[in-house]
Amino acid sequence: MSRITPENALEEILELVAASPDGLSIGDIANALGFSAARRTLQYRLRRLIDDGRLRMIGQGRSARYRTPDGAPSQDALQSQAPVTDVVPLSEAGRRGRDYVRGPIEARRPVGYDRAFLDRYRPNQSFYLSQAERDRLAAIGAHRAEAAPAGTYARQILSRLLIDLAWNSSRLEGNTYSLLDTRRLLDFGQEAQGRAHREAQMILNHKDAIEFLVQSADDIGFNRYTILNLHGMLANNLLPDPSAVGRLRHIAVGIERSTFHPLETPALITECFDQLLATAEAIRDPFEQAFFVMVQLPYLQPFDDVNKRVSRLAANIPLIKANLAPLSFTDVPGDLYAQATLAVYELNQVDLLKDVFLWAYERSAARYAAVRQSLGDPDPFRLKYRDALREVVSEVVRSAITRPETGDHIRSRARALLPEADREQFVEVAETELLGLHEGNFARYQIRPGEFARWRTIWEAGR
Repeated sequence: MSRITPENALEEILELVAASPDGLSIGDIANALGFSAARRTLQYRLRRLIDDGRLRMIGQGRSARYRTPDGAPSQDALQSQAPVTDVVPLSEAGRRGRDYVRGPIEARRPVGYDRAFLDRYRPNQSFYLSQAERDRLAAIGAHRAEAAPAGTYARQILSRLLIDLAWNSSRLEGNTYSLLDTRRLLDFGQEAQGRAHREAQMILNHKDAIEFLVQSADDIGFNRYTILNLHGMLANNLLPDPSAVGRLRHIAVGIERSTFHPLETPALITECFDQLLATAEAIRDPFEQAFFVMVQLPYLQPFDDVNKRVSRLAANIPLIKANLAPLSFTDVPGDLYAQATLAVYELNQVDLLKDVFLWAYERSAARYAAVRQSLGDPDPFRLKYRDALREVVSEVVRSAITRPETGDHIRSRARALLPEADREQFVEVAETELLGLHEGNFARYQIRPGEFARWRTIWEAGR
């Protein structure tokens, strides 16, 4: 629900920042104020000052600095730091939406959920993205793995995708982990010092959810199984009510610094949620599917919290299934993304969010084209027997089979799963995979950390 911040607390921050022409980081502000409350509280106050136009944020992540709008930065600061929202080119309609939601909340009209916004959309007849925009995205997102089994491309770049998408999606929620912090957490389980456990939980939840989408590419879709379980993974250990994890909303919620009031009737929420999923599933174009979900799912607010995170990962479902470059939200400015979602909430205007989506996808596609080029062509044998390899390697690890027994187990499984001509090569490939397993790559076999640690101890002892 909306919170009220004492004006004197905001004025104290403004006075401090105004005295520093080059701006201050959030750490500088916290230290100067002797801020003892949760860092999230200070972030909330800074965000409110930005939304009210009383502060500006320059840069992003750990390099972000705050200054008053009329404060003149030094020439060095101007050269090294540009407002991140200026990076994304905006359409005229997008700019109007941004300017509206930037205005004082008292000047914006209170609105409720308008079901007609969903009802008006007709799959494959209505389009948020033009034909030219869809063609452009298809051209930059496609590659040679397109005809391979669903999820092949995402599996090839999974280690990069895990870090990129987990970090960027968490960053858009105010998470203060750096990219390096995120890498250490995902690769080695090391939490960053001085950060709340909640931030580590958020990133680890993203890892679980991304692996779920990639490893289950054949089974996922816009259905209750996928979206409810996606929420269950992303919201794990983060909601005040544990029973709300993976469950549609039964309570009223509010949107901070917004005049939008979501639906409150559980029966209507359920009805609209099912309609939303059926509509999304019927859309044939993967990019239109992705953007439709980014627009409509947060607008409905079907869950107690974590709705935008679900929408960002759900947007990747059609891209993963079609072996298109994924959308990792690389370099997306957090303030512009927040304003774009507010424009949907308060105006039912998709133009600003579309500007962000188009720019973000082009950035992501370019990144993964470079990653894919560095990886070379996939091994056709591994591609052909990817499911059998995953099954056998997982069995060895989960059952903690010793090294001397492993060869016999793989041969036995090869006889059951493969034609005779391919069995010896399969044994060799499976053994190579086991020899190459380490802390940073075992997740692709859907192995839990405890299972891996137990197997690794037994495997090492069997030398």
